[in-house]
Amino acid sequence: MNETKKHQNYIPFESFEIGQTQNFGAYQVTKEEIIEFASKYDPQYFHLDEETASQSLFGGLCASGWHTCAMTMAMMVENMEKRGLSLGSPGINKLRWIKPVYPGDVLGVHMEVLETKPSKSRPNIGFVTSKVTVSNQQTPVMEFISVAIFPRSA
Repeated sequence: MNETKKHQNYIPFESFEIGQTQNFGAYQVTKEEIIEFASKYDPQYFHLDEETASQSLFGGLCASGWHTCAMTMAMMVENMEKRGLSLGSPGINKLRWIKPVYPGDVLGVHMEVLETKPSKSRPNIGFVTSKVTVSNQQTPVMEFISVAIFPRSA
């Protein structure tokens, strides 16, 4: 069975246009989650201990960049569950951690479609390239270029 027919909640490739934007998410960052994530995946002192982190370049306890990526993915999946699914992704490009993410920050996502490209080898799918900017309540903290795969209607 064709993978795109198993689930009917996919966003069709043809619904994307260059320049289209979307804002979503509101993820509250907590001290406990920062420490829990860092303890398992990025155990550097500025992610684990408030006192020693206050003496770091960041001036306080901050989230791992990888944790920021994971929080962003959680917001993206929640948005997809409301709006419609993709077929996956071959990856991201140009990931930049712009500013630290601190406990109490509320993160949100802004996506802008940069390119839409039908697959040459698989006519039932297309690729949508978007710039993803993650911001706290005041300023961008992370950005990357995302490529997602969507089913084609035709």
